[in-house]
Amino acid sequence: MATFDEKRETLRQQRRETGKKLTKSALFLVAFCAFMALFMVPMGMTNAINTMMNTAYRILLDTVFYIMAIAVLAGALSEMLTEFGVLELFNFLLSPLMKPLYGMPGAAALGVVSTYFSDNPSILALAKEQQYRRYFKAYQIPALTNLGTAFGMGLIVTSYMAGLSAVTGTRLGLAVLCGNLGAVVGSIVSTRLLLRSSKKLYGTETLALSPREMGQLTDAERQRKKGFMLRLLDSLLNGGKNGVELGLGIVPGVLVICTVVMMLTYGPSASGAYTGGAYEGIGLLPKLGDRLQFLFKPLFGFTSSACVSVPITALGSAGASLGMVPELLREGAAGANDIAVFTGMCMCWSGYLSTHVSMMDMLHCNELAAKSILCHTLGGLCAGVAAHWLFVLLSMV
Repeated sequence: MATFDEKRETLRQQRRETGKKLTKSALFLVAFCAFMALFMVPMGMTNAINTMMNTAYRILLDTVFYIMAIAVLAGALSEMLTEFGVLELFNFLLSPLMKPLYGMPGAAALGVVSTYFSDNPSILALAKEQQYRRYFKAYQIPALTNLGTAFGMGLIVTSYMAGLSAVTGTRLGLAVLCGNLGAVVGSIVSTRLLLRSSKKLYGTETLALSPREMGQLTDAERQRKKGFMLRLLDSLLNGGKNGVELGLGIVPGVLVICTVVMMLTYGPSASGAYTGGAYEGIGLLPKLGDRLQFLFKPLFGFTSSACVSVPITALGSAGASLGMVPELLREGAAGANDIAVFTGMCMCWSGYLSTHVSMMDMLHCNELAAKSILCHTLGGLCAGVAAHWLFVLLSMV
């Protein structure tokens, strides 16, 4: 039986543990209240709460269902390419390029193509396929998030920026090209930095698939139907089904993170007052960008401090950031060099604060989510710097 001193010591230890838990709870409550006050003081409590709900609803309709549609199509496409051996061909042909640049197998290039023509989460439709994962080692899987995000909405951003030639009256082809090259530089930096961390966590020898999963794949390949049409239909439908599951899985992360980022980025309504409508906020991130203009000017060569708002808005939504560019061009606050930087940073970042956490969660790599965001932040900055100086150098030719 425990002595009186032992019981008293046990009781003291329990009290200390309880005290620590209560302290942590109190600190969290204070931090949460301070964070909510950040929105409620300038916006008003009712307006802030209504804006949160309305913004989340609009994101669900405008963004999440769009991402789900992309995931369904990308899943169907990836399953079809895998079924008929195209993925294996990609891996063979592009390994000499992808390995020295990114430290990734050649099959990763298919993820680049899928995100460039759609959006960040489309690479998850590939990463969920065991036929795709067989080419990767465990430490390379988390880096797919950074690699794919660096090219998210690439075609949309490129086409949109090139089309702004009508606004400026000058050709922007060189600027857009430099922006795409800058995004490549940013993707290499982001992917390589994350691989350094993932190697320490997972090692360099563990495969993404276990021996049992590899065996199941081999058995499935032996039992595969021989009819072309049956194989085609099965691959399209099974891949689309995986896309639906993926689209549902990213809903919580996208809604929560994107709502907060939007409210930190946008300001009041067009009338200058808070109405509780969607996409209103306190405009904190652009204000921080203005304070850092002394640093951004030599790095990115921005024409004016107003240009900072474009890449900062791209942290939450690349589509939203694109809408700011025409007005900057009309006012003379941005030029061709800025278009190069906007293209590189909007493509490389492409709303990664809104999607990165949910993407890492879908890959079961939550322990690397914070490092992934940090690495991609640095990658986006490098993309902007590279785009600026590439444009300066090529303009001299």
